[in-house]
Amino acid sequence: MGLLAVGTPLEWREAKKNASHVREWGIEQLLAIWRRAKGKERDALRWGDEVEYLVVAYERGNRKVNLSLRQADILQSLAKDEVLRKQGGCVPDLQDVNSKGSALPTFHPEFGRFMLEATPGKPWGIGLKDLLDVEPNMRWRRCIAKEHMKSNEYPITLTTFPLLGSPGTFTSPYYPPSGDRLRSQFVPDEIANPHIRFPTLAANIRARRGRKVEINVPVFRDVKTPWPFKDPTVNYDLHKYPEDDDVRNGAAKENCIYMDAMGFGMGSCCLQITFQAKNIIEGRRLYDQLSPLGPIMLALTAATPIYKGFVADTDVRWNQISAAVDDRTAEELGEKPLNHDRWRVPKSRYASNSTYISQDPHLRPEYHDPDLVVDEELKKRLLDGGMDDLLATHFAHLFIRDPLVIFQEDLATLDLDRTDHFENLQSTNWQHMRFKPPPHDENTGWRVEFRPMEIQITDFENAAFSVFIVLITRAILSFDLNFYIPIAKVTENMQTAHTRNAVLGEKFYFRKNPFSTRHTKGNGTSGSSTPQNDASRPPSPEGPVEEEYECMSINDIINGQDSEGGFPGLVPLVESYLSSVNVDVETQCELARYLDLLRRRASGELWTGATWIRQFIQSHPDYKRDSVVTEGMCFDLVKTVERITEGEGIPEGLGQEMLGRRSG
Repeated sequence: MGLLAVGTPLEWREAKKNASHVREWGIEQLLAIWRRAKGKERDALRWGDEVEYLVVAYERGNRKVNLSLRQADILQSLAKDEVLRKQGGCVPDLQDVNSKGSALPTFHPEFGRFMLEATPGKPWGIGLKDLLDVEPNMRWRRCIAKEHMKSNEYPITLTTFPLLGSPGTFTSPYYPPSGDRLRSQFVPDEIANPHIRFPTLAANIRARRGRKVEINVPVFRDVKTPWPFKDPTVNYDLHKYPEDDDVRNGAAKENCIYMDAMGFGMGSCCLQITFQAKNIIEGRRLYDQLSPLGPIMLALTAATPIYKGFVADTDVRWNQISAAVDDRTAEELGEKPLNHDRWRVPKSRYASNSTYISQDPHLRPEYHDPDLVVDEELKKRLLDGGMDDLLATHFAHLFIRDPLVIFQEDLATLDLDRTDHFENLQSTNWQHMRFKPPPHDENTGWRVEFRPMEIQITDFENAAFSVFIVLITRAILSFDLNFYIPIAKVTENMQTAHTRNAVLGEKFYFRKNPFSTRHTKGNGTSGSSTPQNDASRPPSPEGPVEEEYECMSINDIINGQDSEGGFPGLVPLVESYLSSVNVDVETQCELARYLDLLRRRASGELWTGATWIRQFIQSHPDYKRDSVVTEGMCFDLVKTVERITEGEGIPEGLGQEMLGRRSG
């Protein structure tokens, strides 16, 4: 999350009047960036990771744990630390940070007052030895954060807090549910960062939509779960706000866990990776080639099986966040005929990608979404300004949305040396990939953000998935890999990834042959040699798109298919890349630990975080086989997660089902 602007925010009625104005100025700022930076070249790819924490506070005497709402106090403590300040500082929102030398990690606020975001103090290089610094740096970040918390607080990396929104107390300090901004039955306004951007964002989503957000997660049906399930926490007799009618009008669906506020989505933690490409051509290519990998990595990192004190029948967070920020009106959703709005909008503004943008010859017209909604007037302005059709289509699609937070002061003049209006729309299109033009500085190039992965319990796991994504980008560029499938199939895959235990039980559309010409694997599934051309087969002619992909298991995609000419596997492709660059044995052995985690997760030998959490709850002595997670169960879960985090699974073999057996 970048620096937070300060100003006078417009409530939705006024913001709506200025929406077209902001969109038009945003397009002009984008064209200014395009003209200035389209030829920008950087020396080499750099990258960075973002790790998000939930800060919990224990009441040990009561066997209870809450979310700590002390985000601001913790950031102040970090900023005021004289030792850290002399080393350059680590809170950019509160101090000038010097990122020279061995820079300190940096810490940032997030939507939830119980969250922290931590990033490396400077971008990682692409050197393979640099990859070995990621895990120690992640541990260092957590250690620094913990040192600036109270003794009963801890920064855990769970995707969601199991009891957020459940009856009773789940925050420290306690605030009663509801409030004018969120108007939630279940959570107070005080869970949100008080910076004016966040409550305004939540309120304007609700106001634009014309009702509260509606989040319904299928509940897991255990042997004693009441069926049909009717969420017992919903109050149908509440009459404080007009939106309280939502539940009486059917917002809470049968057999689902019902939630009604932005905080249930944006209060989730994730692991994100941002790459700076050498130039715009490389950036656009990475954006496209990483897009089909998004659902695969979402399923492989699954870690979200509990909501609001109930076990869910899904394993990942994505759709819940999507619903939590869905500002579409009834007309845009297709519930009413179009009258006041411009078009039907098939997806929430938090969704899977809908476009490919590379000028790669591998990109066939059939891969595009034939029903893509585009603002044709804004697209024409981009084309007239010199932008090519693919990229103009991409941004004209993003700009079908309304800006949600507009500051009065920003409407005075158009400043083409700023990016505020462009970022107003760009930063509130939360797709699983984000293509990021350079800001107005000399050091930053075109960037691509990989956003689908769930946060993992340990720093080892988070480092493993981060390093893997970096290595697969190197393999993509080195071997000219082609993972294109129709974008509609990527969307289907994102839905499939939500299925309970999708990593083992589901299949995903994936491209059969990732090479420009016909290739086979090196030594079986070892991936120890560079892919070789199959001289017995000429390049395949361009045939029907449907013949280019098939349904594969996660194991097929990660480890490769055993059949002759089958998909080689992402891990073997990475191993082939490492062999091709003659990495030293020590580095290769260290990297092999990370690749082994992915191999074994994909094969089912190791559990996902979601499976581990499910098994922990279902084997807990207090669990009644009724899908309910109690305060005591939550305490034991969070405490065990802390112990696994601190010991990385070594003491007592904790978490070995996720991590494997590890020695100290």
